Amino acid sequence: MKKKKSRDIEKEYTKRQFASKLRRLADAIESGKAFRIQVAKESLYIPADIVFNIEHEREGKEEELEFQLKWKNQ
Repeated sequence: MKKKKSRDIEKEYTKRQFASKLRRLADAIESGKAFRIQVAKESLYIPADIVFNIEHEREGKEEELEFQLKWKNQ
C-alpha cells in the first residue's frame, strides 16, 4: 500500500458548508457507519470505530475549540 504524505492544514468553510459537513458526520456517528469527507481537495475515509475528543485552547484573548476524530489507517 502506498504511504501517505504527512499533512497539517486548516481549511475555512462558510457557515452553511460547515453545518452540512457536521450534519453528515453526526448522522454517520449516530448510525455507526463510516464517513467520507473531502478536505482541501483530499478525500478522507473515516472508519466507524474512531476515537472522539474535544480540545479547548486559550492564548491571550483568542480561544479555539476543536472537535477531533482520531484513527489509524490500515
